[in-house]
Amino acid sequence: MIERHIIIDSVDPLTFYGVNNSNLQLIRNLFPKLRMGARDMVITVIGDEHETAAFEAKIKELERYCAERNSLPEDVIIDIVKGAPPKRVATAEGSGVIVYGVNGKPITPRNATQRELVEAIDGNDLTFALGPAGTGKTYLAVAMAVRALKNRATRRIVLSRPAVEAGEKLGFLPGDMRDKIDPYLQPLYDALEDMIPAAKLREYMDGNVIQIAPLAFMRGRTLNDSTIVLDEAQNTTVQQIKMFLTRLGMGSKMIVTGDVTQIDLPRQTTSGLVHAMRVLDGVQGIGRVEFTKKDIVRHHLVQRIVEAYERADAENPTAPPRVFL
Repeated sequence: MIERHIIIDSVDPLTFYGVNNSNLQLIRNLFPKLRMGARDMVITVIGDEHETAAFEAKIKELERYCAERNSLPEDVIIDIVKGAPPKRVATAEGSGVIVYGVNGKPITPRNATQRELVEAIDGNDLTFALGPAGTGKTYLAVAMAVRALKNRATRRIVLSRPAVEAGEKLGFLPGDMRDKIDPYLQPLYDALEDMIPAAKLREYMDGNVIQIAPLAFMRGRTLNDSTIVLDEAQNTTVQQIKMFLTRLGMGSKMIVTGDVTQIDLPRQTTSGLVHAMRVLDGVQGIGRVEFTKKDIVRHHLVQRIVEAYERADAENPTAPPRVFL
């Protein structure tokens, strides 16, 4: 009889063990000759050397499935333990899936332009994604960053946004500076919460594996082995976006998203994104994907709203600029 300690540190414990440890109880039932217990992310098993080794191999297979898909249904546990045909426990590779959401739902490109963006990010170290609100630019960029982290293609995710005041002053918001800045970064938190279980996301953020910060916090850094996303880049100044782009380090990828029709900067200030598109045009190694209103994947009314505002702007070109969040 030997005792093995198996560490499962790449998954959310609630997802892996199941509600009220239902998955763990099922695993116990499938290995009746072994004695086992679990505490935090360590499973202890006692039994014959050959059987405990086989048990560890199956646990690691279950862990890989759970880490990839953010779910571990009972039928999958039974299939893996009993040696299901490969098609029953197939991975995301070659299936078009970028990552699986926290509910196990696959996140995939939803149209040709989104697929073009995935290919551009895969093929370039710096990619610009341009287009109107609701086309999934930010969500897809975050999904690609999460995929790189899960596949160990990157060591860290850095997500950033310029904290541009659009009608409300920072000083009037309650709380300390972190509380004042967080509302600007909420869309990035929302995307992450869709893709990474809460406990695992908290662990990543506490360990600085995932960092979310306003653009001003990027100054002076060199970001190696990282996937870096700059959202709402149209609201950067020329100096800010130049500073950001030059943070790119070895082994890193950078994704910049923005919509040049939603510039919230003072009228006399040139958008850094507009300037960068002109200056970097034709530079080798930089991808550029442009979405149109036909690529909008939010509620069907969003496309009609965008079109209505475009018509209004054409009729009254001196009107204040639009702001879509």
